[in-house]
Amino acid sequence: MAHHKSSLKRIRRTERATAVNRDRRGRIRSEIRNVEEAITAGDQAAAQAALKQAQPEIMRGVTRGIIKQNTASRKVSRMAHRIKGMSA
Repeated sequence: MAHHKSSLKRIRRTERATAVNRDRRGRIRSEIRNVEEAITAGDQAAAQAALKQAQPEIMRGVTRGIIKQNTASRKVSRMAHRIKGMSA
């Protein structure tokens, strides 16, 4: 256990940040799940709308340092490609 005042504060701050990051990651996963469910349902319009809602949330995760830029871009790109392929 830490004894210094600064160490104790750092522990408190880390716990708060961890909770916030966990919440953000959960939001990102929920948005991705919504897109996946719309794709599996076969509803292209709903999938497109869900992707439009998910993309800013995913990119916000990048700016906050939750996920990496390439990972986010890859996920968005793959979902968009699958949605586009639904019409064909």
